[in-house]
Amino acid sequence: MAVLMLSSFLICLLAATLSAAQSQVVQVDDRVSGFVGTEVVLSCTFSNTNPTVKITQVTWQKLLNGTKQNVAIANPTMGVSVLPPYKDRVTFRNPAVGYSTPSLEDATIRLSGLRLSDEAAYICEYATFPAGNRENQLNLTVLAKPITRMTLTSPTITAQAGETSKKVVATCVSSNGKPPSVITWETKLKGEPTFQETRNPNGTVTVHSNYLVVPSREIHRQQLTCIVNYQSERITNSLTLNVLYEPEVTIEGFDGNWYLNRQDVKLTCKSDANPPVTVYQWKLLNGTMPVNVEVLNSTLFFKGPVTRDLAGTYVCEAANVIGTRSGLVEVNVTEFPNIPGGPRIPPDEHSSGSMAAVIGGAVGGVILLVLAAVLLFVFLRRRQRTFKGDYNTKKHVFGNGYSKAAGLPPHPPMPQSLHYPDDSDDEKKPAGISGLGGEQDFDPDSEDLKRPYFTVDEGESHEDFDGRTLSFQYDPEPEIADDMVSQNDGSVISKKEWYV
Repeated sequence: MAVLMLSSFLICLLAATLSAAQSQVVQVDDRVSGFVGTEVVLSCTFSNTNPTVKITQVTWQKLLNGTKQNVAIANPTMGVSVLPPYKDRVTFRNPAVGYSTPSLEDATIRLSGLRLSDEAAYICEYATFPAGNRENQLNLTVLAKPITRMTLTSPTITAQAGETSKKVVATCVSSNGKPPSVITWETKLKGEPTFQETRNPNGTVTVHSNYLVVPSREIHRQQLTCIVNYQSERITNSLTLNVLYEPEVTIEGFDGNWYLNRQDVKLTCKSDANPPVTVYQWKLLNGTMPVNVEVLNSTLFFKGPVTRDLAGTYVCEAANVIGTRSGLVEVNVTEFPNIPGGPRIPPDEHSSGSMAAVIGGAVGGVILLVLAAVLLFVFLRRRQRTFKGDYNTKKHVFGNGYSKAAGLPPHPPMPQSLHYPDDSDDEKKPAGISGLGGEQDFDPDSEDLKRPYFTVDEGESHEDFDGRTLSFQYDPEPEIADDMVSQNDGSVISKKEWYV
């Protein structure tokens, strides 16, 4: 029976103890963070539902590597005590804590001048009577904002001709950051960044980034921007590259239209260089400069009108402290200006002699055309008047031209007497034939018989082939008389008829 009573008492005591423990609770923030040099608040309150439980002391402790270190103590009898290295940096937020009859339910403290070494776990512990000790723990994280800087590898970068290897042109550093930052680059350059992290003894991290690019004139005055991303913050630094390079030379002024007597022409040497060109030199390949040339800085002025002596290859050499480069232009001189889409005619500023030569040439061309037309007309007229007779009246030495006239339509029998009218400019036509249009007398002494018409031997002619076709017997090849002229087709005509 006694054993049962003892057991019941212990159970009741344990239940009372658990109930009392549940009625006293220490409340803190789980996690607190702050930047170096700033102030953080470490909150701690005591919740008590049992009026019989009294707070006898509150203690803040730092837990580092398993070891507890007192930071601040508040005692109703002894007052408030802050231990080094927190002295002058830790205060209780509730002023009543320091009173002679303090209220310790709120033991929240402020920690100012935050240091990296302050990062640790902190314990807020309440000592009570008769409930005993109650505590809770929070973690303090100390952040370090990095120091960012961006620099050129050197104030100036030299670009050498033909160089292909990449060089460091800029450096971006984010130092002593906690946690480490992230670096990125913004630029139009086609380069390559490198990254390196270094952990410092105080727990911070330094991020180092280089930007590599092939030095050239194209990167001169290009902008580089380093972007440091830290927490939710974005830090940017920018700079402009300064690249030294030798001159790139071009010659302006020749427009491809330098013609004789043109005025006020010049050639100008243009250079792209850093630093600027200090010396210009002109020369003419395979020759000497014309006497009418004046050199003024980077320009050649040609005084007076353009002459053929100005033609040639002009070379301009430009030099700066990095090197010397040259450019050239081939100048040609034409007689007349080149007008796109128009005739090549002399301009108003040409001399009167040139204008006269052009006009004379044009007039001469017109005269030649007129002469050609006259000669053609005379030739055609001469041919027209060369022979007025009827070519059917030519006497053929080797035939009369009718021997092969196959397929001709049939005609009446040839009469024994033929008569031809007097010559005229009109086409020769035979007179009426007996039996068809009446009979005409035949005059053997007529002048018509002296003309070279076809001759038919009446004694040899006869009607044949059923009376429908004439059959001719050719005379032997006659001799050509002195007053006859031989023709290309084998016929002859009289000289009188030829020269009419």
